[in-house]
Amino acid sequence: MSEMALRAEIVAVAQAIDKAGFCPSKSGNVSARFEGGLLITPSGLPYAQTKPEDLIHLSQDGTILSGARKPSSEWPFHVEIYKARPDAQAIVHTHSPRATALSSARRGIPAFHYMIALCGGADVRCAEYATFGTPELALNAVKALEGRKAVLLANHGVIALGQTLAGAHTIVAEVENLAGQYLDLLASGLEPAILDEAEMARVSAKFAGYGKVG
Repeated sequence: MSEMALRAEIVAVAQAIDKAGFCPSKSGNVSARFEGGLLITPSGLPYAQTKPEDLIHLSQDGTILSGARKPSSEWPFHVEIYKARPDAQAIVHTHSPRATALSSARRGIPAFHYMIALCGGADVRCAEYATFGTPELALNAVKALEGRKAVLLANHGVIALGQTLAGAHTIVAEVENLAGQYLDLLASGLEPAILDEAEMARVSAKFAGYGKVG
């Protein structure tokens, strides 16, 4: 994929999550690996106004290589995740309403539904809280993402990673869906029936033969 095509796809994903209501007040960010570093959305620019040339090219250590704007304030966790996860080619971060509400209770999402397997394991963990944009938050996110493709950030939002931008986008949307269903179950007073690890392993194996899911 050419640089301009990659930039255009990053902007398209950012605008899609914004239109879905996942990025209130210009929150959230999107990145993809590029030339040993990454391309990331800028800080403080409404996604509806963002153009491919507004993206910032960062090195693997977070140094700005090109771009006239400041990178997203969350660039530290993008950098650290790419360092820790060679399988990750793209990252999507949102403040989607239901997942953010659940993260504010500092609860993850257990395997009440088999679609949890889309997120890379038998649950979606909730990372420990740290101030946004800090190295501490980056380290907490990397730790909670071990063996997973998605994580809730306590009192904050969601991170999803994928082998493609489309894959990361799909996962972050599914986390919001699952969080809403789980909150509805909790609100009803019903106790979710949790699928065991053996069943989740079977589901994961079936997903592996079902096509690319990020």
